[in-house]
Amino acid sequence: MKITDFPFAILRFQYRIARTPLQLVEDRVVARMDQEAPGRLMYERALGALDAAAGSALRDAELEESGITRIQRAAALGEAMRLDEVAELKKRQAEDQLAAKREKASSAPQKARQQAQERVAEAREEADRGTREAAQKAAQRSAAAQRDIAESAEQSVAAVEKAKRSAQNRSKAAEKVVTDAAAEQLDDAAQKRRAATSVRAHADRIEDLSDSEKDERQADSS
Repeated sequence: MKITDFPFAILRFQYRIARTPLQLVEDRVVARMDQEAPGRLMYERALGALDAAAGSALRDAELEESGITRIQRAAALGEAMRLDEVAELKKRQAEDQLAAKREKASSAPQKARQQAQERVAEAREEADRGTREAAQKAAQRSAAAQRDIAESAEQSVAAVEKAKRSAQNRSKAAEKVVTDAAAEQLDDAAQKRRAATSVRAHADRIEDLSDSEKDERQADSS
């Protein structure tokens, strides 16, 4: 050993003594932690940085290499943990997406049934509305037909009444004509009877005159 290395050897020995409590904490506490526990990784990085700095300052290549190795191992474990967390996050996201797709797929038939039920309800409502409109139009047509029938019946009754009155008028006129003709015939017969009576009376007078003249003649001749 060189004389110049002697002070560094003393300092390295003192550092190892000073590091003993940290080693005890590592052996009794940190070692019981999970290798990927955030507290253990933080402790490993801090102790590794301390060893690396002390090894570099004290020209202790082994201590420096140990510290660097400790830092690299903690960094690797931290990166692995980070990657695990990322993978777990992606896994949860994928599971959530899968669950959403499954829920969507499972709800699709229900949604389709609901849409079909809504379409059926709309079709029924449309059919009911069409039935009501058809019934209303039929009722309107029936009422119009009844009014037409009533008007036609009234017109027919009026025509019948008019024809009846016309027939009655014609019957009365014919009866009057017959009555007038009969009365005229009766008057004519009466006139004829009166004429015949007058002629008979005139003939009787003539006959009486003839008998009187005949008697006078007989009287004169005797």
